[in-house]
Amino acid sequence: MINAYVNRENLEYDIYALLKAFYPGEEVSINVVHDDETVEESGRVPSFYDVKVYTGKASCSYYDGNERISDVSEEIMAPGKSVLKDAMKRCVYGCAKEASGRSLPWGILTGIRPVKLAMTRMSAGDSDEQTGKFLKYRYLMSDEKAALSIEIAHKEREIIKKIDRYGGYSLYIGIPFCPTTCLYCSFTSYPIARYKDLVDDYLSGLKKELDLIYEIFKGRSPDSVYIGGGTPTTLTPDQFRDLIGYLKNLFDFGKVLELTVEAGRPDSIDKEKLVTLKELGVTRISINPQTMNEKTLKLIGRRHTVDDVRNAFALARECGFDNINTDIILGLPGEGLLEVRHTMEELKELDPESITVHSMAIKRAAGMAEYLKEHEDVKSINTPEMLECADCAARELGMAPYYLYRQKNMAGNFENVGYAKEGCEGIYNILIMEELQSIIACGAGTVSKRVYTDGLIERCDNVKDVELYLSRLDEMLERKKKLFCNFSDT
Repeated sequence: MINAYVNRENLEYDIYALLKAFYPGEEVSINVVHDDETVEESGRVPSFYDVKVYTGKASCSYYDGNERISDVSEEIMAPGKSVLKDAMKRCVYGCAKEASGRSLPWGILTGIRPVKLAMTRMSAGDSDEQTGKFLKYRYLMSDEKAALSIEIAHKEREIIKKIDRYGGYSLYIGIPFCPTTCLYCSFTSYPIARYKDLVDDYLSGLKKELDLIYEIFKGRSPDSVYIGGGTPTTLTPDQFRDLIGYLKNLFDFGKVLELTVEAGRPDSIDKEKLVTLKELGVTRISINPQTMNEKTLKLIGRRHTVDDVRNAFALARECGFDNINTDIILGLPGEGLLEVRHTMEELKELDPESITVHSMAIKRAAGMAEYLKEHEDVKSINTPEMLECADCAARELGMAPYYLYRQKNMAGNFENVGYAKEGCEGIYNILIMEELQSIIACGAGTVSKRVYTDGLIERCDNVKDVELYLSRLDEMLERKKKLFCNFSDT
């Protein structure tokens, strides 16, 4: 049990997230106390962090029993809530680093978009050296993570030059059905076998959302269209013709830079579907094994084999797809460096155009958390060596990192990185992760975002349950209409 006591409200989450990163296996408790309370009055336990924030100073002390083991303080040299918060977090970091004997690759950063920080500094005119110094001082990032953020920021800035950030928009269409639910998954997904009779009704609901988008943005086509899930390839070829055909009748696809469909699970792909997608103008697909180790595939509930992955790739190439992404996850239960090396060697043989390397994030809504509790001998670990192995393999395939984001509870406190060959980057991935453009999202469990020129972002979400989505569709259409009204004034 890790206890922390802080004399300022509204800072509890930041302290919690930081201490949880240092002590991932421990329960963390944050308690707000008054400045003048004694140890006995506040109920402090023998080992605890004592965090104090004043107008001009932040401090943190770590106590083991009544003995103060570590003490870090920092003068706050400039006004502002974020300056104060970061000073406080640096103090907590210093104490936790000494108490735990470890450091974090991303320092005090608990947000999910590190590259956005680098891009902001670079857009203000800072050199790479100045940006790196800022990231390392302000957030205590390691040299490697600061350099990675800067490298990706350069790549993203180049790619988004062709995007109308504020006058344009991108479109996400969610297909919330899967063959089965994977152990690690917390996304909105429903078993297709049980919900197949609702799919056509669901597609009708999507069409109503698309009709509204067409009316709101009449005369403007999306920059990118992404059909994700779930597993979109649970749809039949006829259902794809219906959905994508409807899309193309509404919008001018001559201006759409990419049309991505997550083919996702190899066990949901066949030649007829791939031929159909190619004929419909899909430019980019994902075939996602997550690992190329048979034992792990069975454990996480993937109902396909390594051979199925190889066959799906071969079939996609035969059907003419020349921009294929593949996802892998580092930190899957029972896997270490040896298993990651095997996966990357297999991917080298497949030679995809892009690889997205995810660090395992254990979500409460997924079955993985419960599985690890019940199987204490099975661990979810990630190491710098595993990340380096994936990075080296991607670069050997001629890829460079082009987008990055982080999640809560990631194994090793690391990150997700997308690698791609030149010209094969997923534009939608950059736009959604860096919040660089308004995203209109259709379907159950999706979230739309409106991005304003002053940096303000407003959201509206759709309900997750498919049947509720259908019964409450009018309500969600009204939300979208309200969010995106007067879009030309953005």
